[in-house]
Amino acid sequence: MDKISLQRIEKLHPSVREEVKRIIKECDAALTGRAKVRITQGLRSFEEQERLYAIGRITTGKKVTNAKAGQSIHNYGFAVDICMIIDGKAASWDTVKDWDNDQVADWYECVKIFARHGWDWGGNWKTFKDLPHFEKKSIPTKKGPIKTTWRALFKIARDKDGYVIL
Repeated sequence: MDKISLQRIEKLHPSVREEVKRIIKECDAALTGRAKVRITQGLRSFEEQERLYAIGRITTGKKVTNAKAGQSIHNYGFAVDICMIIDGKAASWDTVKDWDNDQVADWYECVKIFARHGWDWGGNWKTFKDLPHFEKKSIPTKKGPIKTTWRALFKIARDKDGYVIL
């Protein structure tokens, strides 16, 4: 796993950091060819979310999100976006390329691994598909597991570092 991914993982909610490390290690082990996984986005501040939401609405460019500040699972540290790093250099978001020639697109090998660990893939969304995006389906709390919807997470108290208290 590369240093950039590790830095981004360390900013995720503490309850999913080790799990995400395991997932990325499993993905990298499954991708026996030229591709390795990099986390391109993890925890995102409300301010950063507002800037992204403005693209295509207030500022020029193609819309990149339908989520306002507080409405993205990234804002709570339970979501990651990925890309493939090819030969240790070039970033790729090609979801059909089979870099290891095992007859399965490398991206879909990772989709299956994330799913085994209880993560939703943005490529399965009905509208506004987000192929690089993965988010935790549910998280354990003292009162029992909750589905990781932004509405549920928004209501939970936060600790001194801004993470929801589980």
